[in-house]
Amino acid sequence: MFRIRPARPEDTASLFEVRTSVRENHQGVGELAGLGITPESVSAMIGADPCCWVAVEDDRIAGFSMIDDNAGTLFAAFVRPECEGRGIGGALVARAEAALFQRHPVIWLETGRGTRAAAVYRHLGWGSEIDLGGGNIRLFKTRPA
Repeated sequence: MFRIRPARPEDTASLFEVRTSVRENHQGVGELAGLGITPESVSAMIGADPCCWVAVEDDRIAGFSMIDDNAGTLFAAFVRPECEGRGIGGALVARAEAALFQRHPVIWLETGRGTRAAAVYRHLGWGSEIDLGGGNIRLFKTRPA
């Protein structure tokens, strides 16, 4: 069984382990650094504002979700491949959504159109798809009434 808790700066190395372990939308440490996503930047974000949650299973981080609350976006949601299919991703997305909906009536995310992630998000109620080109889409979700 897993539990969700706020991420701490000291979780950063584990977040990168999870992020670089995924099969779909895989990016290595160098690629992430090219986008400005470094251990230092992630640790600083986590330390500055509650923006990231981790799923912990057997004292190991099994997945995480991360938001940009100012932009109203779900920035990341990743689960270790060996931990998929247990509801971890859905629980992490729900936690991120709850935080975003505190400030935003409509939230968004971007993903690849034909990815498993897109199918999961659609299953979780994300929709109103906008084509961003290059096979990428933006999905939206409205705060429940």
